[in-house]
Parts: sequence; structure tokens; C-alpha cells
Amino acid sequence: MKKDIEIPKVEDVYVAVVNKYNDIYKTQDWNAYIINDKDVDLEVVLIVTSGYSDKKMTSIFRKKLDVLPKKSYAKIELMQEDLFALNNEFKVTFFEGNTMHEKNFLFRKNTINEKALQNIPLMKVKGVLVK
Repeated sequence: MKKDIEIPKVEDVYVAVVNKYNDIYKTQDWNAYIINDKDVDLEVVLIVTSGYSDKKMTSIFRKKLDVLPKKSYAKIELMQEDLFALNNEFKVTFFEGNTMHEKNFLFRKNTINEKALQNIPLMKVKGVLVK
């Protein structure tokens, strides 16, 4: 029955958008990262991203990580600044042991900007974080 399904709360997993200097292209790039601040590895991490507003919608981007080790992070995608005028959603699904977890991370429109920068766990850089 539906009432018997237990959906565990996701903790210590975050999505951050970080502005870093790209040595190859000599540019400042915004990149999205998934952060595993847990003491266990995450397995079969599936990330589905999209941007949307009332009038626009981006293509859907999918990424799979076989394993995201404990206390680590991985790059999801490069983000163009034009996308910041949209709501940017990251739907993350993963296994912790034999239990599936799911959480949606939403960066509301115009919240990714230089004024919103904060310290990002594990990465030792500044960026915009959604918990």
C-alpha cells in the first residue's frame, strides 16, 4: 500500500554552482557539482537537470555516476549565465546501501549570482549551495 512506502530524508548531499577560473580557456566558468558529505559512498547516482520559466524551458540533461565516494564531489555540468534567469532544477536519485533516495534541488531564478556566494562544504571554494 502507498502508506507503507518509506521515503527516507536525504541529508548531507548537496548541489552547488561554483564560479571557477578555467585554465584551458582563460575564462571564469560556472559549473554545477554534486557533493556527498556523508560517511558512506553513494551508488548509481542519477541526475536529471532542466531549466524553466513561465515562457521557456531548456533541454533535459542527464548524468550518471556509478559511485560518488564518501566526502567527495563530482562535476555535473557547465552552466551558461543565460540559464540563471530560469529556475534550475536538479533531480537526484541514488542508492545508499540497498535503499533508494531521491531529492530535488532547486535554484530559483536569479539566485545564482556573485552576491549569493558562500563557502561550499568539502570544496574549499565559494559558490551558491542548495541543501
